[in-house]
Amino acid sequence: MTNETTETTNEPIIERMQVQRMIPADPATIFRVLADPQGHVTIDSSGMLLDATGSPATAVGDEFVVHMDREALNDFPQLGKYDVTVHFTKFVQDKEIEWTIFGQIQPPIGHVYGYTLEPTDGGTIVTSYYDWSNIHQQWRDANIFPIMAELNLRATLGILARSIARGAV
Repeated sequence: MTNETTETTNEPIIERMQVQRMIPADPATIFRVLADPQGHVTIDSSGMLLDATGSPATAVGDEFVVHMDREALNDFPQLGKYDVTVHFTKFVQDKEIEWTIFGQIQPPIGHVYGYTLEPTDGGTIVTSYYDWSNIHQQWRDANIFPIMAELNLRATLGILARSIARGAV
């Protein structure tokens, strides 16, 4: 959340959302899923991620490609199937991982997705966040953010927990 307010309501402008869930797994197991291209596809709750190519991230600056289908959201179905590059902006092994997306849209939007992992008794507190506080002014003026809802973040954490529990990742 920022210190800015809307002109009409004096309500704070929200530019980041985050949700938490305790997952009964160690941080290293969860982090492996979050750094892996196929892990992204497995835990996606939007239905947009079809497949991915590339190697798991190991450092800031690493990238892999995700094959997308925008029809799943039906917000820009004209985009159809396309590829995006996932570019890692934070990488603290077993603690925090964050990325931005480079794709068809120019200028690059500048929003980030990320996770923090905190060991706890019985597992890990996983915080999933979506931050659009540094988006390019063109996209801010278009007033299209947030693209994802809090429900998507929560659902992704549920899929992550289920996938790890079932050994699917």
